[in-house]
Amino acid sequence: MSITFNKPPSVAFLTGQFTAENVIKKVTRSGDLSGVFHDIAAWQAIPSDTPIYEVEMLNSLQGEGELYVGMTHLHPGRVGNEFHMTRGHFHQRREQGEVYFGIRGSGLLLLQNEQRKAWLEHVSPGSVHIIPGDTAHRLINTGSEVLSALAVWPSIAGHDYGSLAQGFALRVILQDGKIQGKEVQNG
Repeated sequence: MSITFNKPPSVAFLTGQFTAENVIKKVTRSGDLSGVFHDIAAWQAIPSDTPIYEVEMLNSLQGEGELYVGMTHLHPGRVGNEFHMTRGHFHQRREQGEVYFGIRGSGLLLLQNEQRKAWLEHVSPGSVHIIPGDTAHRLINTGSEVLSALAVWPSIAGHDYGSLAQGFALRVILQDGKIQGKEVQNG
């Protein structure tokens, strides 16, 4: 009897790049992030085609019990006194959780529940982040190199950006040379 071995996708842990067929890639640029950064004038001063982050996803089956695997590559930089960040989202199916693994760079994972209670976790190579259901999440790059995080989530989870139209209850800023969290009432 002959045994057939399939070659699974792989990830280069030094760069966070997938090696696989049919990798889906999406670039999010400054112009795509209207309403994300507090300092509107600073955001408008950045060319709208400036890449802020890229997401790569393995082409996966969709449906109950299936998983997506993706990698976010968040560039370093600031808009005003805020660090580059992803848009952030709840899941459409709120009960669905997600797992992030820090691959390279350094930054923060901003988490927030439905009652607007927000907290931060440090992201660095090897860190593991269990994001519970009913929890919005956003990556923030506070370092000087690309922050890459591997994510695994149910393909049925979906994304709900609209519930965060007023923003997160916490902003991460650089103030007096220090990284600080600033609570905000309405985004």
